[in-house]
Amino acid sequence: MALDDGRFRRTVMVDAGSVALGGELAVPIEPRGMVVFAHGSGSSRFSPRNAWVADFLNRAGLATLLLDLLTAEEEIQDRVTSELRFDIPLLAQRLAGAAEWLQTRRDVGELPIGLFGASTGAGAALIAAAELPSRIGAVVSRGGRPDLADESLRKVQAPTLLIVGELDVMVQALNEDAMMRMSAEVSLAVVPGASHLFEESNTLEQAAVLARDWFIGHLSSPGALR
Repeated sequence: MALDDGRFRRTVMVDAGSVALGGELAVPIEPRGMVVFAHGSGSSRFSPRNAWVADFLNRAGLATLLLDLLTAEEEIQDRVTSELRFDIPLLAQRLAGAAEWLQTRRDVGELPIGLFGASTGAGAALIAAAELPSRIGAVVSRGGRPDLADESLRKVQAPTLLIVGELDVMVQALNEDAMMRMSAEVSLAVVPGASHLFEESNTLEQAAVLARDWFIGHLSSPGALR
């Protein structure tokens, strides 16, 4: 579907190895890079916060892929057991599969790829970045749990921005500890007045600006598809 501002948005099925995952792909005119979203536990590609951030990035010239990390059948199972949403290696594997799938597409395959992880999705994003050092150009974590990447933190080569809320004290401490274990370029940004979900006035907007600037600074590839 073509939007008024020239973006093209479509629902896609992403071949992520042994499974097909639902996604929403949005591509602006002359995209500067591609950002794949990894949502937090219990969420999906329909997360209103991630959708808002994705739209913000689109308007800055970045293509985005909002992705379900579980199949429809797995979502039903997970509502009962809550097990799959915390299987970080599995989610990372699927995120890496989505990045590889994007590079097979004629419309966006040449774009540099960044990963945006929220909450537990940040752990999956960092593991995927560690597994694909030549393909992932940047990582942003919003209210994330980078500690869930465990030993993969030392292997991440992509420049990484960790965004946390000022009021999210425990998660901020986990992010500070994760930074000490990383050798890649890494920066911590604390958003004043923000809690874990960035629900306070103007806090999500501040996080989106930080993410936009990080991705554009590290993924910038104007006219990559021409």
